[in-house]
Amino acid sequence: MLIEHTALPDLVILTPKRFGDERGWFVETYNVDRAKAAGLDVVFVQDNHSMSARVGTLRGLHFQSPPHAQDKLVRCSKGAIFDVAVDIRRGSPTYGKWVGVELTAENGKQLYVPKGFLHGFVTRAENTEVQYKCTDVYAPECDGAVRWNDDEIGIDWALTGDPVLSAKDMAAPLLRDFVSPFAFEGAK
Repeated sequence: MLIEHTALPDLVILTPKRFGDERGWFVETYNVDRAKAAGLDVVFVQDNHSMSARVGTLRGLHFQSPPHAQDKLVRCSKGAIFDVAVDIRRGSPTYGKWVGVELTAENGKQLYVPKGFLHGFVTRAENTEVQYKCTDVYAPECDGAVRWNDDEIGIDWALTGDPVLSAKDMAAPLLRDFVSPFAFEGAK
């Protein structure tokens, strides 16, 4: 497994090795021992799977606050997304900074998004499917979001028109109006 560290502490890109032959390919998308060896000592308890029918569907920027904060391991199993994580840990030297990575069914890359980061993505292909593992179960009372197009964050989504958004994402607060429930404790 290829491990790439990003400019944001604790945010990691994982690319599992594919084994192919005339039938196609096989990949081990997650292995607890390999994850621990890479410094990701987490236990996943919930798997999520979404499908977005239209190009330009934008989901995010979401988080789940303590006591049900989640680490996520995100991959695109069909189609393509531009996947983004934003550091929202108070006191972090990279607070409000973001990293984006293209995740596709073809490239097999995965983004590990730790607690204390916003997460969102925009679809680049029709009928795109995204799967992600979480370290805590969904808790609606802990569900939160920050506006996807906040100028203070400045994410370049490379949109060619208006995105397809949920009512929740359209109404999310700006970063300056948000009090983060996360504190920076130093990079792991």
